[in-house]
Amino acid sequence: MKISKTYHFDRLYRLVIGNLRPPPGRRRIMIALLYGVICHAIFTIAVLAMIVAMFFGMSASFGTVPQPWAWVANMLLIVQFPLAHSFLLSDKGRAILSRLAPAGYGKTLGTTTYAIIASTQLLMLFALWTPSGIIWWRAEGAAFVAVCAAYTLSWLLLIKASYDAGAEVQSGALGWMSLMQKIKPVFPDMPTTGLFRLIRQPIYVAFALTLWTVPVWTPDQLVLAMSYTVYCLFAPRLKERRFARIYGDRFADYRANVPYVIPRWHNKTTAERPATHKS
Repeated sequence: MKISKTYHFDRLYRLVIGNLRPPPGRRRIMIALLYGVICHAIFTIAVLAMIVAMFFGMSASFGTVPQPWAWVANMLLIVQFPLAHSFLLSDKGRAILSRLAPAGYGKTLGTTTYAIIASTQLLMLFALWTPSGIIWWRAEGAAFVAVCAAYTLSWLLLIKASYDAGAEVQSGALGWMSLMQKIKPVFPDMPTTGLFRLIRQPIYVAFALTLWTVPVWTPDQLVLAMSYTVYCLFAPRLKERRFARIYGDRFADYRANVPYVIPRWHNKTTAERPATHKS
């Protein structure tokens, strides 16, 4: 029996366009949109606060805690992010995340809720920091241009690494967009492309670079940079344990061929690596 081209086009339209159109459910759609707006608004504000605060070496913020208690408050702001960030990725943490949304939507909105909390934590850190008032060094002239270029490049690398890892997960969009379409969130495969071809933890490395490429240096910035560099070196070990459980031999093979944080330029090219590295 001969099938017309029109039939094929209609069938393709229903499969693709039809699946993108959210099914009826006003309450569900409104909740998804509300979470999406809150998530991306806080995410944007937090990133901007982080860029600006570190650009000035943490010398300008809204914290007003008197010394010497200011350093105690600042250290609490530093530790609250990695502690909660890591806990919420554990089994107990994910169970809590699933309860931080209207009944029935918790698991679907998990990544969005996680991004909202993480963004709020970062915003607290950079907006509530109490500056010491001490400035050690401020770049000027050619040095200022060079450092600003390095700072910009570091942020571009962070954006690129986040995109390679799955922008929908990193930004929190996966949760609310899945709820909009009334589908189960589909996480991206183990990242092995882009910057992940060079090192296994490009997000953490890029973030560490943003800490050290600032044009203003203060005791505040040094404490922040040292603390979070240590975090960036050791926290990914927990992430890799999860990957080992999820991906098994695939991750073991990837880990054996791709360095942790420092590229091995003399190593095999990507094309020569086993095909299992590709997602």
